[in-house]
Amino acid sequence: MLAPYQIFMMKKFLWFFSLILFPLAMQAQVKVGFFSHDTVLRAMPDYIQTQANLDKLRGQYDAETQRVEDEFNRKYEEFLEGQRDFAPTILQKRQTELQELMSKNIQFRQEAARLLQQAEHDALVPLKDRISEVVKAIGKERGLSLILNTDGDALQYVDESMGVDLTQDIISRLR
Repeated sequence: MLAPYQIFMMKKFLWFFSLILFPLAMQAQVKVGFFSHDTVLRAMPDYIQTQANLDKLRGQYDAETQRVEDEFNRKYEEFLEGQRDFAPTILQKRQTELQELMSKNIQFRQEAARLLQQAEHDALVPLKDRISEVVKAIGKERGLSLILNTDGDALQYVDESMGVDLTQDIISRLR
């Protein structure tokens, strides 16, 4: 039977031994790839067309926003010019109309911003799905255990001897 001190030393030895061997085993087994998702996305030919479509939609919303602002400004100027001559009930009616128009304009801007954001999301989903498919295919082909996205400061440092930058490979497959 082993003495408590011997058991303690054996556990300590096993712990120390595993501490040394674990990183070596991990190096041999884990292959890591990394890439910049934003760089890949922006390099896709479809991305350029998607952005052009979104810019066109944004322009339409901007034009409509400008039109309703011009309409509001015109009515407000008419109100200012005639307010001295209006009867109190007409004055109140015009003030209410201006407040309603302003409220509708604000709602339109908020809805336009929401719709533009949704349109951008919907337009980018197929592109992001294609990137994911290519990343998975490259990962399987190269026997990688892990592929990391370097965007957004999510990956502060990568030792390139321990991993492989896949950005250019992914871009070339998506073209």
